[in-house]
Amino acid sequence: MARTDMADQKNYITPEGYATLKAEFEQLYKIERPKVVSDVSWAASNGDRSENGDYIYGKRRLRQIDSRLRFLMKSMDLAVIVDPKEQQSLEKVFFGAWVSLYSLERDIEHHYRIVGQNELDPTRGYISWISPLARAMLGKQIGDVVRAQTPAGEESYEIIDIRYSPPES
Repeated sequence: MARTDMADQKNYITPEGYATLKAEFEQLYKIERPKVVSDVSWAASNGDRSENGDYIYGKRRLRQIDSRLRFLMKSMDLAVIVDPKEQQSLEKVFFGAWVSLYSLERDIEHHYRIVGQNELDPTRGYISWISPLARAMLGKQIGDVVRAQTPAGEESYEIIDIRYSPPES
């Protein structure tokens, strides 16, 4: 199996998803990192660093923050912001759509939004555009039946609604 590097793939993201990444970056860079650097400096001034828990924990936390900052920077650099409000073919499923499906096997209605990989939130029904279900839906319209591999096996779904603005709660 070939390894897929993050740089090999477009990082499609909604404007809301990009704003979330940027807010996390700003929080880490401007607030959390300076506080941890200050704490580490204070702990280092206390002498022996080999048994100094504050220093050891602070350095570990600083590495975690720096690693996350690098990931966020790379994600934002590779981001291709796709605004669902600018979609042309509103009768078809594309990136950013809210889609309602009817499971033909289970007699259950499901609601999903197709989003970028950095925006996954299964509790809200946000699925990645590269997931098997999302790929099966892309380009389809209301009334089409799609099949996707799930943990329970292959399932069939009928597309019953497509929206490019949030459904009313």
